[in-house]
Amino acid sequence: ATGVIVERERLDKFGRPLLGATVKPKLGLSGKNYGRVVYEGLKGGLDFLKDDENINSQPFMRWRERFLFGMEGVNRASAATGEIKGHYFNVTAGTMEDVYERAEFGKELGSVIIMIDLVMGYTAIQSIAKWSRQNSMILHLHRAGSSTYARQKTHGMNFRVICKWMRMAGVDHIHAGTVVGKLEGDPLMVKGFYTTLLATQSEINLPQGL
Repeated sequence: ATGVIVERERLDKFGRPLLGATVKPKLGLSGKNYGRVVYEGLKGGLDFLKDDENINSQPFMRWRERFLFGMEGVNRASAATGEIKGHYFNVTAGTMEDVYERAEFGKELGSVIIMIDLVMGYTAIQSIAKWSRQNSMILHLHRAGSSTYARQKTHGMNFRVICKWMRMAGVDHIHAGTVVGKLEGDPLMVKGFYTTLLATQSEINLPQGL
């Protein structure tokens, strides 16, 4: 997994944090309105936007429609700003055949990044990670489902373990939460997640759970 380094090279942006956001409302927008949000967000200064984990292929917006209008928004924003922009398209599906179909379609449209949900399962994640390497695509993972075995502190596992597993499996970067977000609230814990994702090795740090 190449991590954020290759994404910076693709975006040609260095020396500052990358600024991204998730399209909201997450459910209910038509494909055309979804593409408009992508365009306006990127034109307004974002480096990238992403699908939410719930966005898949619902009756109000099928996946192919979202990909087409979303990439139109990306291309228009890039032309208007003179900067390279991007959008993370969620290719999570019920079968690997569907996952590959969606990933291939995104690649054909010119997208350089796709995203998946953790609930796909580890074999599926490693399979699409291998495909991403072979096709020079960046792979983002949303942690959807992680709370079922990481939220309770008295049993299960820490999310940091999942972070390390996913990087080893071939995922480039992960939705790891923020200090003020809904996922994890402890500043040192969240910092520990990002340290795990970015570091090539981890030193002992008891306050951060290492």
